[in-house]
Amino acid sequence: MKLNHRPVKASDVKIICGFPQNAQELFFMFPKAHFPLTETQLITAIAQRFDSTVAEFNGTVVGFANFYRAERNGVCCIGNVIVSPSARGEGVATFIETMTGLAFERYGANEVQICCFNENTAGLLLYPKLGFAPYAIEERPSLGNGRSALIHMTRSRSSTD
Repeated sequence: MKLNHRPVKASDVKIICGFPQNAQELFFMFPKAHFPLTETQLITAIAQRFDSTVAEFNGTVVGFANFYRAERNGVCCIGNVIVSPSARGEGVATFIETMTGLAFERYGANEVQICCFNENTAGLLLYPKLGFAPYAIEERPSLGNGRSALIHMTRSRSSTD
């Protein structure tokens, strides 16, 4: 699947809001949001973050991610990762490589971090294939007042050289 990447546009917001199919998927993407994801919630997140980016396939938006921390010569943290339900399992999530490259090139980051909840099996299996390694686990409340483990992963610039 040949993907194109570009900055998010206002016209993409409504499309992206349709990606999370249930409260758990939204929790994985954006734990502070309330299902269903609204344009206001997403616009607010985009305004507070850096380099909100979409992945497109044949002109259709199929993925979204951004940075919630972007430190020049430091750490960049990828967040709000979501793939269109119609494109899941097709390799779209590899656009995390694009975000990682952006962190290293635009910000001169030494390290890129991403987090994944323990219930998100797809993410837990994907991120190590993209060079991310777990380094910490943090307890977080899950949906329904249960307990979740948020697994912090990192990829250093040296692992791409």
